Amino acid sequence: MTRTLVLMRHGKSGYPDGVSDHDRPLADRGRREAALAGEWMRRDGVVADAVVCSTATRTRQTLERTGVDAASVAFVEDVYGGMPEQILEAVRLHVPEDASTVLVVGHEPGMPMTARTLDPDAEIGHFPTSAYAVLSVTATWDRLGWSADDTATFRGLFIPR
Repeated sequence: MTRTLVLMRHGKSGYPDGVSDHDRPLADRGRREAALAGEWMRRDGVVADAVVCSTATRTRQTLERTGVDAASVAFVEDVYGGMPEQILEAVRLHVPEDASTVLVVGHEPGMPMTARTLDPDAEIGHFPTSAYAVLSVTATWDRLGWSADDTATFRGLFIPR
C-alpha cells in the first residue's frame, strides 16, 4: 500500500511584542495562505485522515485555517523545533496504522529536512511559509524512516500564493 505524507510549514506568523516564539500567532497573510493551502490540497485530492501538529500557536492556527478535518489529530511538542528524527518519531508514535494520508504541520528547517531525509533526491529549494511537500511512502507509519528499504518519493512542493 502506498501512503501519502504531507509536510507543511506553518503560515506566516506575526511578531507581537512580549509574545514568546512558541505563542506567536499567524499574521493576516499567514491566515490567507494557510486557507489557500487547504483549498489546494482538497482540489488535488489530498485528504488527510491523520494529522501530527506542533504545539506552537501558529501551527495550530495553520491547521485550523486549512480546514483539514482528520479523524486523528495529535499535537506533539517534539515537532516544535524538531529535526527529522523527532518528526519521524512523532509520526511513528501518533499515526494510526490504517491512515492513508498524513499531514504534519511544523516548522523550518524540520519540514524540508524531513522531506530530504525520506527522499535524498528531492529537489527542494526554498520552503516558504504555508508551503507543503507531498511524498509517496511505502513504509508503514510505525516504521517510517527506519530503513533504507522503506522508500519515499518526493512528488512536489506546493507554494500557495
